[in-house]
Amino acid sequence: MKLLIILLLGLSSLGANSILDNYRQHGINNIEKQLDLELTSPLYWEKKLQNKDTTFGYIESYPSILTCDKNSSTLSLYKLDENSTYKLKREYSAFTGKRSGDKKVEGDLKTPLGIYLIEERLDKSTKLDPFYGPLAFVTSYPNIYDKVQGKTGSGIWLHGLPIKRERDDFTRGCIAINNTNIECLDENIDIDKTILIINQNKHAQITKEKLNLLLTQLFEWRYSWLYNDIQNYLSFYADDFIRYDRMKIKQFSKYITQTFEKNEKKIILFNNINIIPYPNTQDIYQITFKEYYKSNTIEDNKDKTLLVKIDKFNNLKIFIENIDLKNYNK
Repeated sequence: MKLLIILLLGLSSLGANSILDNYRQHGINNIEKQLDLELTSPLYWEKKLQNKDTTFGYIESYPSILTCDKNSSTLSLYKLDENSTYKLKREYSAFTGKRSGDKKVEGDLKTPLGIYLIEERLDKSTKLDPFYGPLAFVTSYPNIYDKVQGKTGSGIWLHGLPIKRERDDFTRGCIAINNTNIECLDENIDIDKTILIINQNKHAQITKEKLNLLLTQLFEWRYSWLYNDIQNYLSFYADDFIRYDRMKIKQFSKYITQTFEKNEKKIILFNNINIIPYPNTQDIYQITFKEYYKSNTIEDNKDKTLLVKIDKFNNLKIFIENIDLKNYNK
């Protein structure tokens, strides 16, 4: 079975004979290195992207995508169909914050621009205030990018309208739709498999060429990590890099150099990869994935988020790295 997987993965550019020759002469470890290198090939990702719906980016984890266009006051639900294509299923009129623009501070009456998860569903069983209608969805604002930018505030929900009272045709920063529509939405999404993208206008498009670049370099970063190439690994980090624990590039470089000096053999797997252009930015992308890591001393499985930018030389630069501590299993 293991050899069969190797053969199937290796056909893209190395060829079956090359794979078998390498295995015959050097054994399985050298084959693994070849295949890890193959994951950095633009040809591999070109084939992977060929029939992929990239309307919202490269998405592996979310069969449902909600987009909010603040300018047109619409909330749209897209779902994967039987052809793995995102189709518009519902479009709802929506109220957003009283003031336009991106949310910066608590109480500014603005709806944030960004990419958010739905963390919780609230209804009368959770003692939801009737002002928010029959149910509400709690978003993950502020996300890691919001926090690094110094944005404040919380409690950005997607909710219904007051059940027995009037309200204004704007919110204090939430997204509100009428109660029939919020119930309809509830029936059509799994909150664990839905992502919310809030834009000022329509969602930014990304080319398959740009996605190929991002995926290729993401796996180049992984390759240098796997094989302890400290110089190449650190070249993927921006000068203004900051980690989830506020570690900046100088301290991080020292820490990671000490880690690489152990020269441990590692297993690093990326699954559930999602790459989405970040709203209201130029050439900034959010990359999320499930990362399995195993070495002689550590084994863990965690959700990771990278905020990356593309520099003038078309190089991927990581400027924020975050792990979901709530789902961090050691």
